[in-house]
Amino acid sequence: MITPLQPGDKIAIIATARLISREEIAAAIEILQGWGLEVEVGPTVGAQYGVFAGDDALRLQDLQQALDRPDIKAIICARGGYGTTRILDQVDFSRFQKHPKWVVGFSDITSLLCHIHNLGIESVHGIMPLLFPSGTEAALDSLRSVLFGDDLSYSAAPHAFNRNGTGEGELIGGNLALLHNVSGTSSDFTTKGKILFLEDVDEYLYSIDRMMVHLDRAGKLKDLAGLIVGHFSLMKDNAIPFGKDAYEIIAEHTAKYNYPVCYGFPTGHEPDNLALVCGRKARLEVGESGVRLEYVYYT
Repeated sequence: MITPLQPGDKIAIIATARLISREEIAAAIEILQGWGLEVEVGPTVGAQYGVFAGDDALRLQDLQQALDRPDIKAIICARGGYGTTRILDQVDFSRFQKHPKWVVGFSDITSLLCHIHNLGIESVHGIMPLLFPSGTEAALDSLRSVLFGDDLSYSAAPHAFNRNGTGEGELIGGNLALLHNVSGTSSDFTTKGKILFLEDVDEYLYSIDRMMVHLDRAGKLKDLAGLIVGHFSLMKDNAIPFGKDAYEIIAEHTAKYNYPVCYGFPTGHEPDNLALVCGRKARLEVGESGVRLEYVYYT
């Protein structure tokens, strides 16, 4: 278990992907300071190399130092975009494994969270500083609760596509495109006996189908304890419509399995993006009255 944060702890905001300015995270810094945290902003924030927050060397150095420094108690990635996978294989996680700390992000950061999951360390799929101003109170409160070690459970409304049931297992998942992208790499992940969660944004519907076909062919949908389907935002279509929306596509490719599935869970590229602890055991209950997700602690 990672030691929960305490007031006065120092955290780092870094950018491992797309460029971002200090001004764009000013509101987030104020909120984090309001939680009693000391915020250090890495040199990648404000840096630019094409679309990236500095070149690969700078982004690698910023991440590596934040992982290694004992005074940094948590790392929050400033934003997603693209670029994290370019540096992952050069990161030395040896000190981090001995002294783990929270790493927070989603979207492009999914690849980093998967990599950390393979080390047997928890991480947080949650709202990032760029989006703090537009995030719901529930999204921000959930992140704070996870970081500070508060008890937390989640609920969601019923959905017509839900498949009822109860499942227990470690949470793993994130952005569908990135889960597809890390397949076959050192950041690849196993799903057997786990609760997988999915979300995505700005993808063509045929591409959602292609990625779901790949996950199924790779065996990643077969032996799940449960499936959580989050926001699939700003989906695109071709001149000849694909014929199904994102939820219908996912339902088609998981229809042959029997684990519980819920749709419309508040995770992903929308203001209501609840913090989920990757690598933590959880119980998913899907019923007629709605959905409940809670963490399971074994003694």
